[in-house]
Amino acid sequence: MVENPAARAAELREELNYHIYHYHVLDSPVITDGEYDRLYAELVALEEEHPGLVTPDSPTQRAGAPPRDDLPKVRHVQPVLSLSNAFDGDDVRAWRERVGRRPEWPDGVEPGYTVEPKFDGLTVVLTYVDGLFAGGATRGDGEVGEDVTPNLRTIKSLPLRIPAEPDGPQPPARLVVRGEALLPISAFEELNRRRAEAGEPPYINPRNTASGALRQLDSRVTADRPFVLFCYAILDADGELPGSQWEQLTYLRALGFPVSEHVARFDTLDDVIPYVEGWAAKRASLDFEIDGMVVKIDDLKLSDALGVVGKDPRGAVAFKFPAEERTTKLLDIQVNIGRTGVVTPSAVLDPVMVGGVTVTNVSLHNYDQIGDKDIRIGDTVVVKRSGDVIPYIVGPVAGARTGEERSVRPPRKCPYSGDKLVSAEEEVALYCPNPSCPERVARSIEYYVSRGAMDIDGLGEKIVRQLMDEGLVGDVADLYTLTADDLLPLEGFAEKKVDNLLAAIEASKTRSLTRLLTALGIKGVGGTVAALLTDAYPALADLATATLEDLESIEGMGPITAQAIVDYFSDQHNQTVVKKLEKAGVRTQAEARQVASEALAGLTFVITGTLPTMSRDEARALIEANGGKVTGSVSGKTSYLVAGESPGSKLDKAEQLGVPILDEAGLRALIESRR
Repeated sequence: MVENPAARAAELREELNYHIYHYHVLDSPVITDGEYDRLYAELVALEEEHPGLVTPDSPTQRAGAPPRDDLPKVRHVQPVLSLSNAFDGDDVRAWRERVGRRPEWPDGVEPGYTVEPKFDGLTVVLTYVDGLFAGGATRGDGEVGEDVTPNLRTIKSLPLRIPAEPDGPQPPARLVVRGEALLPISAFEELNRRRAEAGEPPYINPRNTASGALRQLDSRVTADRPFVLFCYAILDADGELPGSQWEQLTYLRALGFPVSEHVARFDTLDDVIPYVEGWAAKRASLDFEIDGMVVKIDDLKLSDALGVVGKDPRGAVAFKFPAEERTTKLLDIQVNIGRTGVVTPSAVLDPVMVGGVTVTNVSLHNYDQIGDKDIRIGDTVVVKRSGDVIPYIVGPVAGARTGEERSVRPPRKCPYSGDKLVSAEEEVALYCPNPSCPERVARSIEYYVSRGAMDIDGLGEKIVRQLMDEGLVGDVADLYTLTADDLLPLEGFAEKKVDNLLAAIEASKTRSLTRLLTALGIKGVGGTVAALLTDAYPALADLATATLEDLESIEGMGPITAQAIVDYFSDQHNQTVVKKLEKAGVRTQAEARQVASEALAGLTFVITGTLPTMSRDEARALIEANGGKVTGSVSGKTSYLVAGESPGSKLDKAEQLGVPILDEAGLRALIESRR
């Protein structure tokens, strides 16, 4: 219960209007959309409980923000409204129950629903006269917008004449259409890449970059941005129009307007809710940003009759996804040392919930990135997590700085070993050069025992650190010298746990040479490269004496990885570890390969992404068992790319080179067809 509702409402109005100005006018938001929504929802609740608190300047009474003063103004023929929000299925059902009780709703009627993406771009209003594009404006405050006609003309997907096809429907003499202009994520990332190369600061997000490009005076700037446009409503027109939202979308598409392919129609709300909920996970697959799905009553006559409450039409509701972006304080920068010695700065954050996950630490990758983004200790930063993507810092909120923030400088010495840090030629990363660095050793052991390497069950990070602290383990080979007498006195080690751990360590001795090479943690040697090395050198001793020239001659082996292999086996510390592994009985010879067929003989494959029913190692084994070859990078010599979910840049490269692409089922079908 709020002690002083009037004071709290006044405080919220002031704060929200401040954020509206920063977001819509200055294109420099201080908080994220999710945080704004929470403040807005609190004000709505207060005003519903105390109607007398509603004032003309309340953000609940307008849809947007005042237009900027440096662009011509346009008064809209109809108010360009916003939408009320729903955050889960129960909210959507509550909306339907509210509107269903209205006197305008006919008894026993279920009118059907359309569902459309809620685009996170800039709303535009497009006017056509006698089939020609006559002008366009931003939404502005919902009543008056900014004339951005010259800028909109540069968007290639905007039709300058309708219908776009000669056999399209005849347009009305006057037509006003609502749409959304967006900057594709891929174009935004490319734009930031070019800015980084030019030494310019990166843009924060696609939405504000798009807004800034469309709402300025030089249309040449807009022309340099590859905008996409989606149209989804007719605001006004001369003559008769389609009677349903679904028919309206079809009509717009027939006239030549870009309409999203991700629209759907349902007869019942029970079908709508799982559909919109499912899009929360799928939105990361799009090349443009959406922050929800819009549910609309399909019958436009009924929707219009339901009217408007405040600024929100009753006939539609926005199902909002969990916030992907939040702001929080950057408290400190930690220095992490990886198994190969690479130094990775990590941001220590004031804990924040992003995309359903509490985030406390975020990798900043390298110190060049910190400098490029101008991230400082004490900054308010925007943290983003999209789908299953690892959370990352988009950038600082420069407008929130107080002057007390501190610049970040790269360290000169390793905080764990004291060695002077070095940098490799043509690389931005810093390295600790000491393979005996205690942190490097700990990370190496953790990697060695992991599931993708030697798969020693029961040896997690905590136990690895415990064994090192007790002086029982100094490198990966020392794991094979552990005894029950060593482990039983340790805290948390009962007899059964000790037996299981020793059995898991013993079982790892029989892992394949490919797994061992992966587990050694040589820079650049993952599962695919390890398999190439095993093919060329079936004995670890032979690989240890291979020359740089020999390694570079292996197809699929790059010069940097080849040099890393030579450097690894030239190091005295690593030579000692390898000898200890051999003495412990770890398999260092490759097994004779079992060949099921020669169905894939002469074909070269690259595997990327997550496959449905098998790991990449299993897919590699399947290909090799049928005579095929697997390499790590796509080239003109690649016969097929086998792609699962989240395929990354290898899929783009394959498409550029015209390399055929298979999914897991396609790979199995190919094998069967060639047997």
